[in-house]
Amino acid sequence: MKIVLASANKGKIAEFQKLMPNDEVIAFSEILGKIEIDEDQDSFKGNAIKKAKTIYDLLMQKGFKDVIVISDDSGISVPALNNEPGIYSARYARLNATDKENNAKLIENLNAINLEITPAFYTACIAIIYNNETYTVHGWMHGNVINKELGEGGFGYDPMFIPNGFDKTLGELGYEAKKDFSHRTKALNLAKKVLDVIL
Repeated sequence: MKIVLASANKGKIAEFQKLMPNDEVIAFSEILGKIEIDEDQDSFKGNAIKKAKTIYDLLMQKGFKDVIVISDDSGISVPALNNEPGIYSARYARLNATDKENNAKLIENLNAINLEITPAFYTACIAIIYNNETYTVHGWMHGNVINKELGEGGFGYDPMFIPNGFDKTLGELGYEAKKDFSHRTKALNLAKKVLDVIL
């Protein structure tokens, strides 16, 4: 199965390819080149659908017929910070911020209210478009966020996030542990069930 991933995030692309080893997962940029999609919706679901629809429509204009487009919008929410960064996770510090910059801003905001550790959760929404029909699924991962980075694994806020049932951050645990229970894995497992039905 050929799946076009509506993402330019190298970490996400690598994760999808590892999670779907029996499918051909390619980034949209391999077909369409570089495209900036404004994530201006007010929810993970809204942004996921917008990204998938934008790429799907462009592929249809180029004459692609039997194509599946999958997009993901995900992020971390900290209830003690009014659920920040939430949908702004990738651009928390600024537009096109690095992971280090975003993590530094989250650490700064935790320190501002004297929090060394506090509950947090990751959300992933996956949108699938096939035959001009749109489907969405969600996955969550709960745990705690800390006011420092530990470990070099993962990407995004992983070095700051300790999942429930563990005493190490995702940055310390690495991909093999994370893939079994991550928000994206949970959402992808549901996405695979959707694909099994519609294909």
